Amino acid sequence: MSFIHPSMPLHGELVTLSRFEPSLVDERYLNWLNDAEVLRFSNQRFRTHNRDNCMAYLKSFEGSDNLFLSVRRKDDALPIGTMTAYFSIAHGTVDIGIMIGERKVWGRGYGQDAWNTLQHALLNLDGIRKITAGTLASNGGMITLMQRSGMYLEAVRKEQELLDGVPTDVHYYSRFCHAE
Repeated sequence: MSFIHPSMPLHGELVTLSRFEPSLVDERYLNWLNDAEVLRFSNQRFRTHNRDNCMAYLKSFEGSDNLFLSVRRKDDALPIGTMTAYFSIAHGTVDIGIMIGERKVWGRGYGQDAWNTLQHALLNLDGIRKITAGTLASNGGMITLMQRSGMYLEAVRKEQELLDGVPTDVHYYSRFCHAE
């Protein structure tokens, strides 16, 4: 059986998800990736991002099973963030992530809608049995987002990463695709 990605674009109540295009590697996107507050809980905070390394990252998705998605506000198509989906087809799993880079929309439900929209599409794919995601224990917003989407805490890696020099747990969440 061959693997088929969800049809794009995906439409939520507040957002539209579509494949990230080279034209989106613009000043807005680079500003997100170089904003310490946006990347506070991401390991991307250790890198300096520029057009060249962002284009190389985008190119890494070509010919792979993985997805790099643009998150746009539905009412005006404003790009507000990105999502990734890393598939392990042999195991029937997919690990997802999100970055809402446009700070002016934080706390307004766009991230939750994007997360739920992608998760719903993945839950309906043949061959996918489990969705996973992880975050630092101190990232309360992300933990709430995962819990609200029906994911459950599966594992904790104690003091796995450093945040501002302090050892911090990493929480891993999951959701199985069968009815729970």
